[in-house]
Amino acid sequence: MNAIGPADLLRRRVAGDPTRPLVTFYDDATGERVELSARTFDNWVAKTANLLVDGLGAEPGTRVVLVLPPHWQTAVWLMACWTAGMVAVPREMDGTAEPLDVPSPYVLVSAEEVLDRMATDRDAEEVVGLSLHALGGGLTAAPPGVVDYAVEVRGHGDRFVPGPEVTPETPALDVTKDTLTGARLVEEAHEAAGKWHLDARDRVLVDMAYTTLDGILAGLLAPLASGASVIIQRNFAKPSLDRRLTMEHVTAVAGVPEWNDPTGSARRLL
Repeated sequence: MNAIGPADLLRRRVAGDPTRPLVTFYDDATGERVELSARTFDNWVAKTANLLVDGLGAEPGTRVVLVLPPHWQTAVWLMACWTAGMVAVPREMDGTAEPLDVPSPYVLVSAEEVLDRMATDRDAEEVVGLSLHALGGGLTAAPPGVVDYAVEVRGHGDRFVPGPEVTPETPALDVTKDTLTGARLVEEAHEAAGKWHLDARDRVLVDMAYTTLDGILAGLLAPLASGASVIIQRNFAKPSLDRRLTMEHVTAVAGVPEWNDPTGSARRLL
């Protein structure tokens, strides 16, 4: 079988099951809940990939540093990078006063809550700020030279066609000092999905950052590869857990405090 990349997983999901939820997001600090079908998620990915290429002039192989929290927009940015042949470089939001230690030049994508610090990075070719506002609003106050994602992405098309140089063997992710191709990410996703016994009936609740391979597998790629859907949590409030497990028909959890499986797998509930 020919190797495929993460974007191929998404295309297959959109072709086979476009309307069922793919990503659901909760922020327990704000009460926000957002649900995206595979088709809607794909539209956001295409718009973001078009912004990267047409709006920011990024090319295949460009590093895109993501200083973002667990969020549905973080998942979109990861997939947009892979779709356009760019290397996603996720970084923790804590300790952002430290140098990013990423070979320049690169595109820097930052949540608004740390944007004041990140916008001064002189090695970044472009700086993009995400308000992460529940209603899609722009940045409260964009520093000079910062691209306001919520404003700029609206004008880009919801279809994206990568160039022939973008293949499954294109470098896709820099994480924990390792660079993985798109094909390797898909292999890891299928391995994780098999280990966790995921299939299209599953709803996986995840409380993990996208700054490790395990977080990316649990929070996006393993559910995508298996046909499952994922529920992303931010600012997790323990009292909401029981109700959420029932309301969202959760069948497995990953990274939830006191619910972690000792083997490192997602913990099966059903």
